[in-house]
Amino acid sequence: MTFSTRRHILKSAAAATAAFTAAPLFLNASDKAGTKAVTVGSGAFVYECQHNWDRVHLPSGYEYGNASHGVTVDAEGLIYITHQGNPGTIFVFDGAGKFVRAFGELHNTGTGKGHGIDIRREGSEEFLYLSPSDSELFFTKMTLSGEVVWNRGRDDLNTDSGGLLDKARRYRPTNTSFRPDGGYYLGDGYGSNYLFEYDKNDRFVRAIGGSGTEAGRFRTPHGQWLDARDGTPKLVVADRANERLQWFDMSGRHVRTMDGFLFPADVDVQGDLMLVPDLYSRITMLDKNNKIAVQLGDDKDWREHVLANKNIRNTPNAWRPGLFVHPHDACFDQDGNIYVVEWVKTGRVTKLVKVS
Repeated sequence: MTFSTRRHILKSAAAATAAFTAAPLFLNASDKAGTKAVTVGSGAFVYECQHNWDRVHLPSGYEYGNASHGVTVDAEGLIYITHQGNPGTIFVFDGAGKFVRAFGELHNTGTGKGHGIDIRREGSEEFLYLSPSDSELFFTKMTLSGEVVWNRGRDDLNTDSGGLLDKARRYRPTNTSFRPDGGYYLGDGYGSNYLFEYDKNDRFVRAIGGSGTEAGRFRTPHGQWLDARDGTPKLVVADRANERLQWFDMSGRHVRTMDGFLFPADVDVQGDLMLVPDLYSRITMLDKNNKIAVQLGDDKDWREHVLANKNIRNTPNAWRPGLFVHPHDACFDQDGNIYVVEWVKTGRVTKLVKVS
């Protein structure tokens, strides 16, 4: 993965690096007595920050590999995390961090391995939708136990879309989202910069976007979600390298753009709140009017230090409690807690426990 260097973020990186190099670094979040966990946020949005909440229960020999990439929660409160390690490409935990199982071996090949993961209830059953971030792997629907319902490969998508994904065009899908009518979207975030829409019967409907900086086009549409907070369903897309969110109506028409993000990676919605993990070291929460409710881990000096020292993703002893390195995905659970997964060498999962 490469970063889009931004001059106005990095212009004071040297000073920030010196400051953080001189300061002591800690792995465990505590107060001076060593007993109190770090909290992040403010006002009605305060969370206890539990980094590596899952590590104590991860079995010996199980590893995230190059990153923990995607996270989603089922109706029972089980947490599903995609990764690039072994075994499989999905680890499952309960809300207390107890390891439940590993599966997803069908995506344990190639360079992408586990990437986007989301769950939808269809009738009485929930299903996983997996986006592998590798041109040779399948876009997959499976049961929560790992039984494959269908695989859709590059050639299938090329046929469906009328040739948009021929061999001359890069293809590396990143995330999936769902329509209220039973349809769904696959975002080709590292590839063609299109979102492919399907109806509830798995029939291709349209392609949205394509490469560009104009409204309605994308540079790395890395994640997306359904936003119905104002009563009218819309598709919201994390247009990462364009540093913005874009909204589309259910016919695929662009309706709104919101700037002010750094490198937004994905979206989740709960009630009136929208959660936007930003690969550049922070998490933004928007209220129902799309005003910033809180930004978690938003520390300018730390962010500049991280962006000036790309090897920091490989050095856990340099990470700071209450701050993030590279949030790649985040989602709410039913109680309003937040799970954050990061693009760092060993993988890192943080549980943000709702305090207020």
